[in-house]
Amino acid sequence: MFIVIYVTFIFIILRFAVTLFNFISDPKLRRVNKSYTNLVSILIPVRNEEDNILTLLTSIHQQDYRDYEVIILDDDSTDRTYIICAEFAAHHPAFRIIKGKQLTEQWLGKNYACHQLAQQARGEYLLFLDADEQIFNGLINSAVHRMYFRNLGLLSLFTNQQMQTIGEKLVVPLMHYILFNLLPLRLVYLSKSPSVAAASGQFMLFNATVYRQYQWHQSAKDKIVPDAEIMKLVKLAGYNGESLLANDMITCRMYKNYPDAINGFSKKVLAAFNYNIFSFLVFLLLLITGPMIVLMTLNLNLITMMIGLIVLTRIMTSLVSGQNAYMNIILHPLQMFSMLLISFSAIQKYLTKTMIWKGRKI
Repeated sequence: MFIVIYVTFIFIILRFAVTLFNFISDPKLRRVNKSYTNLVSILIPVRNEEDNILTLLTSIHQQDYRDYEVIILDDDSTDRTYIICAEFAAHHPAFRIIKGKQLTEQWLGKNYACHQLAQQARGEYLLFLDADEQIFNGLINSAVHRMYFRNLGLLSLFTNQQMQTIGEKLVVPLMHYILFNLLPLRLVYLSKSPSVAAASGQFMLFNATVYRQYQWHQSAKDKIVPDAEIMKLVKLAGYNGESLLANDMITCRMYKNYPDAINGFSKKVLAAFNYNIFSFLVFLLLLITGPMIVLMTLNLNLITMMIGLIVLTRIMTSLVSGQNAYMNIILHPLQMFSMLLISFSAIQKYLTKTMIWKGRKI
């Protein structure tokens, strides 16, 4: 019992220290006044996104950066996605939509769609966005400046998350909570090691010359979560990569209910542990079981110290990611239960190879 409590506190303190580093270093994309005129190709893969896509397209049209082209690839949608995009493009010359080619066995759907989009792009920078997002003034100009300033091959942003239902609030905050507990985000740029890599497919901005040379999505064509893998490949090739927070310049509503959120996160969570189930289970044991054992001791000093560290960690994580700290503290026990559901689903689907996403087996 003593050893378990000791290891649990070391784990909590280490996670607190990493979160404190992220909070103090505040790894956000900064707004800049200097204006750029580089052509940016905004590339959007879509599959059955009729409820989301118009919001994104409108936000792109209304933002302040003018030197861009938008290419949308319809990946065999069965709803009105293609019609909505085609109608929008008919009234906005900078936008166009293309039909994706038939998916081959070697590729996963989104990776293949991104690869095809890159072949169509003319820009000096290639910006990949997801259909369920919305962008705001300052985003593209600030991102292009960052590419110049850091001499980057890839800049990735973790978007501000929109959550409207209680189901979303029980799951979506786990993404930032786990990320900021495990990785000092500034190290993605500062460390040249490809093992220190994190990225979000919701915003991936590439130097087009470098991308065309290496064809990053082709290199990660069979990866379920290609973003972090591509960041590793970029660094392995000797280029700089950086991951930051979007600083309210781009938002995303990933899921609209609890089951979709559980299913979506179960697709991704094992990738953070390189699909090593043993290390993932150890992490879960320390994250959830350890604090429960501390509570069972009924030792007021230990319990107070543990709760204090967890609450401070939740506050810092919430503030730096633009989330409601009070809500995340109140919902913390239920979020940990959601983490168990996600974990069980992820392991079960990985072992049985029954993962389904967007109607396709992956």
